[in-house]
Amino acid sequence: MTKRGRIMSEFLSAVAVFPTALFSAALVVVVAFWLLVLFGAVEHDMFDSDAEAAGAGSTGLGGVPITVAVSLLVTIAWFTCLAGALPLRGSGLTGVPYAATACAILLAAVFLSWHATLRLVRVLATLFPDEPGPSRHDFVGLTCTIRTGRVDGRFGQAEVAAPDGSTAVVQVRQAAHESETLALGATGLLYAYDEDGEFFWVSPSSPYGELPGIDSPAAA
Repeated sequence: MTKRGRIMSEFLSAVAVFPTALFSAALVVVVAFWLLVLFGAVEHDMFDSDAEAAGAGSTGLGGVPITVAVSLLVTIAWFTCLAGALPLRGSGLTGVPYAATACAILLAAVFLSWHATLRLVRVLATLFPDEPGPSRHDFVGLTCTIRTGRVDGRFGQAEVAAPDGSTAVVQVRQAAHESETLALGATGLLYAYDEDGEFFWVSPSSPYGELPGIDSPAAA
């Protein structure tokens, strides 16, 4: 057997026997899960609600999807265990000394992976903010500026400014019973969002706000 073949044989033996085998099986599950996520078969945060109910946040693993935390824990434990198992297999130990050392490697791998995962989770938590992302429903109740020549029940666009200062051009529609029509440059109020049509219902609005007499020339 060549040197490369011996190295590969030792590696596979270390992966397939105690203590690394415990984490090897878990690592296979982790890899299979993320492949399913990659192909869109499952969501990466599908277990978060169950984890919250079980109190996962109190363990220090909160702030990121539980699948990310568990994947880190398993991967780090597998590498740590493998790093200890390879020299153990070449040490010549047998019987009780071998078993005792293997158990010590297992416990060390669990301890080190746990603390390493806690540190990594704290760093990664900044990439998974608790606040939900912006939603189109956030625009409901805001005023907008019409950007098309007309607005009716089938056509229209408007520019709206979000609370964070960013702007977006959205599809708008005006109900037929509105007496005042909206044209280019007019100010409208987005008062509802249609999920099916993916547009906002808009009505005429004063450019000085929704409360008459506040910050308008008439109040002066």
